[in-house]
Amino acid sequence: MRTIANILWVIFGGLELALGWVLAGLLCCITIVGIPFGKQCFKIAGFVLWPFGRRVVYERGGAVNLLLNILWILLLGWELAVASLAIGLAWCATIIGIPFGLQALKFAKLALLPFGARVVR
Repeated sequence: MRTIANILWVIFGGLELALGWVLAGLLCCITIVGIPFGKQCFKIAGFVLWPFGRRVVYERGGAVNLLLNILWILLLGWELAVASLAIGLAWCATIIGIPFGLQALKFAKLALLPFGARVVR
């Protein structure tokens, strides 16, 4: 069932979100300072592309993760969160699309706080 849900997700909006994350990662990796941000984007792009059957676990990170998350929100995170939120609300407008909408809303939270987050099965 997860495989079918993941295939439907890719067809109906997941591919566009994953490409947005990959594009953000490529832009971040242009500079050496942005490479940690780019690595987060690529990690999350894989999760966004195939989300069903996996979840996000937030760990206590400390001051470094807090600083990186603040910089992330100011530079890139809010745009990706808004895109995920828009797709999630569009999916939730239909009864059949609610599971897909909830996945997209999960990505909106992850788009705001990627540092200290881990994707697990």
